[in-house]
Amino acid sequence: MKKIIAFTLLILSCLNPAYAEGDFRQWLSNFKRDAMSQGITKETLDEAFAETGPLDRVLVLDRKQPESTMTLDEYLDGVVSQKRVSDGRRLYEENYDLLNRIGSEYNVQPRFIVALWGIETNFGKNIGGFSTIDSLSTLAYDGRRSEFFRAELINALKVLQSEDMPASDMKGSWAGALGQCQFMPTSFIKYAVDYNHDGKKDIWNTKADVFASIANYLQSEGWEGNEGWGRPVNLPPGFDRNLADIKATKKLSEWQHMGVRRTDGHALPTDNVDASLIYVGEGEDATPFLIYGNYKVLLKWNRSRLFATGVSMLADKIGQ
Repeated sequence: MKKIIAFTLLILSCLNPAYAEGDFRQWLSNFKRDAMSQGITKETLDEAFAETGPLDRVLVLDRKQPESTMTLDEYLDGVVSQKRVSDGRRLYEENYDLLNRIGSEYNVQPRFIVALWGIETNFGKNIGGFSTIDSLSTLAYDGRRSEFFRAELINALKVLQSEDMPASDMKGSWAGALGQCQFMPTSFIKYAVDYNHDGKKDIWNTKADVFASIANYLQSEGWEGNEGWGRPVNLPPGFDRNLADIKATKKLSEWQHMGVRRTDGHALPTDNVDASLIYVGEGEDATPFLIYGNYKVLLKWNRSRLFATGVSMLADKIGQ
């Protein structure tokens, strides 16, 4: 293993001189001192960093993140596929009692729990196989977003310590997201739930903890269980696109008076909730939506409007 780490460091140092092994080891030594000052024990550090080295694959993936030019239809074709819808409906039925109990306790509609689970990890099938400590160490040392990933690395160590978890069991995405709901370590600390009371917040293997953790996140960020998320709409000819502003809200009755309609031409719902007009997608392909507060909560989970729209539409189809 040490030879593999040394070889990886050699490759990285050729691509980026900052990755010389001595530099990384010095960085790691300084980081450990900082971590211990924040309550991380020497035993946790020794176990977590026993064979740590930068992961070149993580750097490659981090560098390969261009701005998405995908249209909304292209995105929805991928994330709201018929198979995912059918799998979501089946899993909802298989876990019906648990999901509805958690949904009732947290005031979150279960279909949104299932939709987030489905889009994040394909219902727990794709949680990622990267060592979280190695991934976050790589990104913290890299320098591009080091402050953010350094904080996440500290919190990952806190999770290892509080959960009494071997570092080898903490695996996830290349960017450090954990478990079936893909929480970053900071989110794990804030929102993860030991729903079955076995002493572990096991978002890797325990569905009860996964579902309750998702619900806890949504509730904590302002979710309203008696509201939906919004809908695509048709706008009247000559409608002023400058009225689209996610920070501005009008009552549905006001949007109705301005000529905004459902996509089938029917009137908007009579529930007089606050709604914002936004566009999802780019340029001429952008689609207008009226969205409610719950959609904005999904944007706290992931800032992408494509993501929030995909989760919302998948939830609607699962709940049909």
